[in-house]
Amino acid sequence: MRFHPSIPLLRIVPDDTKFDFMQFRRISFPISALLSIIAIVLFFHPGLNLGIDFKGGTLIELQTKDGPADLAKMRATLTALQLGDVQLQSFGGPSDVLIRIAQQPGGEGAQQAAVAKVRSALGEQIEYRRVEVVGPRVSGELLSYGTLGIIAAIGAILIYLWFRFEWQFALGAMIANVHDLVLTLGFMAIMQIDFDLTSIAALLTILGYSLNDTVVVFDRIREMLRRYKKLPMTELLNISINSTLSRSIITHLTVTLALLALFMFGGHAIHGFVTTMIFGVVLVGTYTSVFIAAPILIYLGVGTGRQESTDGEKVTTANIRFNA
Repeated sequence: MRFHPSIPLLRIVPDDTKFDFMQFRRISFPISALLSIIAIVLFFHPGLNLGIDFKGGTLIELQTKDGPADLAKMRATLTALQLGDVQLQSFGGPSDVLIRIAQQPGGEGAQQAAVAKVRSALGEQIEYRRVEVVGPRVSGELLSYGTLGIIAAIGAILIYLWFRFEWQFALGAMIANVHDLVLTLGFMAIMQIDFDLTSIAALLTILGYSLNDTVVVFDRIREMLRRYKKLPMTELLNISINSTLSRSIITHLTVTLALLALFMFGGHAIHGFVTTMIFGVVLVGTYTSVFIAAPILIYLGVGTGRQESTDGEKVTTANIRFNA
């Protein structure tokens, strides 16, 4: 496909952008370290709000037939059944209610008995759309497999980057990805977002997105390292990030618009997933690839074998031509 030469190309960021990202590394690293410590503390207290997938229990999704649901009345009715922790939440329309009942002692039969008590107490003016019962053994296995899945993904990323780049790039990307996961888990703990199998999917998606953004920047840095042997490392990193800035902004903007649409119109079922994605992808992932993953290469010794000149080579994003 050919474009007419008189039609100007859309450029979000000018070619001669020279923003000094590396000057913020002495600020971004301490801030990220502090936020990571806070996130780890939040992980243990108050801790993650484990959903039924990982904690066990019963989930009932229903709709009232005789008008909007009276949550206060329903809560009082279910509390009188003495089923332990019972949570009611409105979602979707005013008639839609989500009920979570804690794991009942006595095995599968006790869970089914609890569902029968709820049905009897709420009466016949209720349409039950979904009833899910998860036992403690199944929930424990799901949590273990989910954790192993995340660890395996991080390990595979480390091996992949080790072969594609150098070990410093692999270690830098792994630190950046772990940083993203830690902050996202801290966010989920402080917001008490249900941590279930959907949350595992969100974390793996954030991991993949952050890796993609980091690899784009790393690939440009590697090309710069091969092309300019005397350019100071800080300047080389700045030019590499500036030259990929337009692509990053367009990517992040489109992802943000898609996530906002899902957040507003996707309904309660994916609300926790989308909220986690917005924080992890748009806020943390974007910040990490620029202010953590790239500058950490300086401290890992990337480019120290080159003969750096104090004047450097006269290089700007305007006179560099890369393959997009």
